Amino acid sequence: MSEHTQVKTAEMNYDKDRPAAENPLKIEDLSLRDGHQSLFATRGRTEDMIPVAERMDEIGFWAVEVWGGATFDTMHRFLGEDPWERLRTLKRYFKKTSFSMLLRGQNLVGYRNYADDVAKLFVKKTVDNGMEIFRTFDALNDFRNFETVVPVIKECGAHFQGCICYSLTEPRMGGDVYTLDYYIKKAKELEDMGADSICIKDMAGLMAPYDTYELIKALKENVKPLIHLHSHFTSGMSPMTHFKAIEAGVDIIDTCMTPYAYRTSHAALEPFVMSLLGTNRDTGFDINALAQINEILEKEVMPKYKHLLDDTKVSVIDINVLLHQTPGGMLSNLVNQLREMDALDKLEEVYKQLPIVRKELGQVPLVTPTSQIVGIQAVNNVLFDTPDERYKMVTAQVKDLCYGLYGKTSVPLDPEVQKKALKGYERGEEPITCRPAEVLELELEKAKEEIGDLAVDDEDLIVYALFPVTGRKYLMQKYGKEQIPESIKAITLEDVEKQDEMIAKLKKGELVEKAKLETIPEKSEYARTFNVFVEDECFEVGVDEVGGAPVITYAAPVQPAPVALPTPIAPVAPANPAPAAPEPAPAAKEEPKEEPAPAASVGTPVAAPMPGMVIKYEKNVGDSVNEGETVVVIEAMKMENALPAPTSGVIKAVNYNSGDSVAKGDVLAVIE
Repeated sequence: MSEHTQVKTAEMNYDKDRPAAENPLKIEDLSLRDGHQSLFATRGRTEDMIPVAERMDEIGFWAVEVWGGATFDTMHRFLGEDPWERLRTLKRYFKKTSFSMLLRGQNLVGYRNYADDVAKLFVKKTVDNGMEIFRTFDALNDFRNFETVVPVIKECGAHFQGCICYSLTEPRMGGDVYTLDYYIKKAKELEDMGADSICIKDMAGLMAPYDTYELIKALKENVKPLIHLHSHFTSGMSPMTHFKAIEAGVDIIDTCMTPYAYRTSHAALEPFVMSLLGTNRDTGFDINALAQINEILEKEVMPKYKHLLDDTKVSVIDINVLLHQTPGGMLSNLVNQLREMDALDKLEEVYKQLPIVRKELGQVPLVTPTSQIVGIQAVNNVLFDTPDERYKMVTAQVKDLCYGLYGKTSVPLDPEVQKKALKGYERGEEPITCRPAEVLELELEKAKEEIGDLAVDDEDLIVYALFPVTGRKYLMQKYGKEQIPESIKAITLEDVEKQDEMIAKLKKGELVEKAKLETIPEKSEYARTFNVFVEDECFEVGVDEVGGAPVITYAAPVQPAPVALPTPIAPVAPANPAPAAPEPAPAAKEEPKEEPAPAASVGTPVAAPMPGMVIKYEKNVGDSVNEGETVVVIEAMKMENALPAPTSGVIKAVNYNSGDSVAKGDVLAVIE
């Protein structure tokens, strides 16, 4: 008997002897959203979901999560994909299984609360494009932020799943904030809002097995909707946590296909299928069909993303998450941010600052966007605070949080921090107590005026309304008004094979001879040495610019990378349309002098203190500025930082445009 025949026979026996379960455990698969968001920065492309879509549709999942969270942002910003088209495309392959998405309440799929008109249109268009289940959460567990989206979800006939963000102030559930009573109270609030199911959302893998048993049992006894458990694997506890939840009667759990499981993602599905086989909670899933899907993912999909996986750690478990409670994705972002700022040695200080900042900001659960708000402010405090002043650089989002634009925190904010953050705040220095969106002006009409004919339908309009800077850039590319950068185009398995071959040859030294010039030029005094890392090896490479030393001046800095913009603008032109003095323009176009003038003679630079993206300039060429006034706003890790003028004077140069990426130290503007 051949090996192939043996396998097929085993499959037949497996199905024949399997009894139906009395109360089968329902499973939501997260591979196509949270799985790749957790493991490789949400870079999964639609084309790599299609090969397994029809097979996954046959498994019997309660739902598959395919959208929401960071996908909307990442798709248009980094992949050049239309988020709406992903929904429509996948819907053609999933004919039996319901679609689920992660909705951040009034934040939708962004990082701030949007106006009610944007929220209503977003939900309606999402249902129109095939969404059926809205997993809805608020970072502060302030369910007033559900009041706009939930009625639209229900009116459209979709499933409203209310989430409670799981958080701790102690090593285990208890303390004086996040207690069992706290979660029961929140669940009853969701039930009263008409929740079809209630999800406990444990984004950092903090839930301990016995706490989970107690919590799920209490929820089943106190509320009627289905109870759903979402717990990341990060700490290593989630498989045990899920099993105790199953014992307590949980209705649905979240898992991922094995290639997309573990580390900062979720527990793998397949061990649950086999462990529950023959019990009253048997999933009924075909393990052979799952194995076939895994093989496709392993061989045809994952090789395209291996360069994005963190292979520096041996362990798949990060026990430190139980100490700092920072979700894995946020932690890796903090590390990357510190590395780009040449401050990785400050990581331990950031760890120490995290619980301090979190407590001062109201013991908020650490989930998007509050995890970013707390994390980036902790970084800012470590890097920019002085012995005489804390919170020296406060992000716009911390100011919004202190004002109440995100909602009500579990405990009051530190009054001194709140007072400092709101000093000079544009909306006022007295915090609000109403539902946050009540103070927001409607946004859609303004967005229509700004984007004009570039948005051809409501879907385009929403992209721009949610993400004005990157959304405009995407729409320019979508409609052929700008070229799509090579860096965001998809790669093929052939590309991966060529890259692997190149690396193999490089390691063997087979490329060195071909790279040599016939006549080796004399090494100049300007030659620089770089370390080039290839997987786990390092090569020292000398780089000598042809034609002499590069000349860099404050008026015309070297751009970090060519980025196409909606309207070509000279290096010193204003980033935003505004009156500008015409005199400075020629200065940026002057031919470089052999000896660049010292910094003092060309004015005072406004330099980027961190890598990020230019959001907007508050001051343009020719504008007068007083010391301390905001000159430019840059985004770092989705949080906005207003950079003040270091001196009073007149803006003589603006060197970047809205949407440009900048590195630490890049001169954004010059004051004279």
